[in-house]
Amino acid sequence: MDHLRLRTLLALVALLGCAPPSQRAERYDPAHDLGALYQDVQLSGIFPDSKTFADARPRLAPAEIVARYDSARRATGFELRAFVERNFELPRPVGEGFQADRSQTMEAHIRALWPVLTRPPDSADARSSLIPLPNAYVVPGGRFREVYYWDSYFTMLGLVESGRTELVGHMLDNFAHLIATVGHIPNGNRTYYLGRSQPPFFGAMVGLYAQATDTTQALRYLDALEAEHAFWMEGAERLAPAQSYRRVVRMPGGELLNRYWDDIPEPRPESYRQDYELAQTLPAAEREAFYRNVRATAESGWDFSSRWMRDPKDLRTLETTELIPVDLNSLLYEAERTIAALRGFRGRPGDQEVADRYTKMAEQRRQALLLVAYDSDTWFFYDVRWRTGERVIDRPTLAAAAPLYFGLATPEQGVHVAAHLERDFLKPGGFVTTLIASGQQWDAPNGWPPLEWLAIEGVRRYRRDDLADAARDRWLALNRRTYRSTGRMTEKYDVVDVNRRAGGGEYPTQDGFGWTNGVALALAAQPPRRQAASSISFSPRSDARIPDHPTSAPASPRTGST
Repeated sequence: MDHLRLRTLLALVALLGCAPPSQRAERYDPAHDLGALYQDVQLSGIFPDSKTFADARPRLAPAEIVARYDSARRATGFELRAFVERNFELPRPVGEGFQADRSQTMEAHIRALWPVLTRPPDSADARSSLIPLPNAYVVPGGRFREVYYWDSYFTMLGLVESGRTELVGHMLDNFAHLIATVGHIPNGNRTYYLGRSQPPFFGAMVGLYAQATDTTQALRYLDALEAEHAFWMEGAERLAPAQSYRRVVRMPGGELLNRYWDDIPEPRPESYRQDYELAQTLPAAEREAFYRNVRATAESGWDFSSRWMRDPKDLRTLETTELIPVDLNSLLYEAERTIAALRGFRGRPGDQEVADRYTKMAEQRRQALLLVAYDSDTWFFYDVRWRTGERVIDRPTLAAAAPLYFGLATPEQGVHVAAHLERDFLKPGGFVTTLIASGQQWDAPNGWPPLEWLAIEGVRRYRRDDLADAARDRWLALNRRTYRSTGRMTEKYDVVDVNRRAGGGEYPTQDGFGWTNGVALALAAQPPRRQAASSISFSPRSDARIPDHPTSAPASPRTGST
């Protein structure tokens, strides 16, 4: 067995070891259980989208299908596609056959879509790559037939606006279940996603749920929040300056921050052909690092973007594991503050001590991020190369809005970042993701719903209501225009040329679409405010309460249901 294969299997054993033995035995991992058959199917190109076969359900035990394949493929006239169709149930896109009524408003259309995108509780199925969830949940749509971690926060915004708070609770229960059974919230509830997570919005979700219900309701997620934080911080206590372990980095100056990672250095099963073929153009000694960086980029949610590449035109130059992302660390700051708030609110013996510890962690992270990621010459936040402390100032991105959204930027920084976003990122259809047109989907000219929300509400938090309203109006106008002309809500939009459908990436632009629906409903419900502050005199909060959702007025934690 080669070294890479052995390391991969050991990583899988470690990941699956978090689950009870009965669950471990039942998990179907297509890329490994099907062996050469999986590789042959994916490299053949019989399915343009590699995710199709990753999601296909074997009709027989995988070992039996593999044995049949070993025998059948030697026969004259063997057809691989026909073999697959006989032995596997192929998945269908979510929402297939749904017909939009374009006489409805966009808002009515979205509310009609919620049942289409909602999956009932899953039954355990040993022949499916789906990790079963015990409660109902909302999927994005199209090729995305499972729950996705960071997508769900933005979907929840719309569910709350639609009065479907109970469903939000079900989705949070599912995420807590995943943390308890696999040790973290994976990219999605598929076995092939177990090596990675996604931007950790769980703390923000709990804060949103607390404001939609009450703080007492949110307390049931405290243990899960702390367990997820431990997942992201694993190994931190052992690090000396200029060392890293999995998702934790100690900077040369001693600051403790986080990066994206994946435990399995091999092609992504859902994008097998793309990863494998690109890796073959590299020297063999460089392929493991390439696979690791590809998967870490998928964990970031920005797959793919010039943000992560040394050469914006060459995907082989991904350096994601070398970077400290400003948005990831803003999210973990929010998680730490939320844990502190919940501990302080619960008030059991020892809770205040733990709350104080998390509050200290949050403030240390804030100070570290402001030190290493904010550039006072250009007045903007950037990702940082952790080995050298170098800010990646040649490629500003909309991720700079995250410190505003979560309130960790100083008032002065917020003013300057907002001005930068207004000058360089605001386009006819909203905020553009980056300023580089690389052909990747997380680059210009595309705008993405989650980033629009973070940027709009981030600048609003720093008293730029005029800019927030302008961006919101442009984005909603683009959403409505596309809906009227196509009957669809899409996962991304071209914000530079509003007459052109967004493109780029490994797959066609998907319809549905969970996070687009959620952000559109939440933004459409806002009254215009328009006024810009002439001065700003507030500072980021350090109190022990659930962090205020950026659209909410500051308030003490509630103790009764609304």
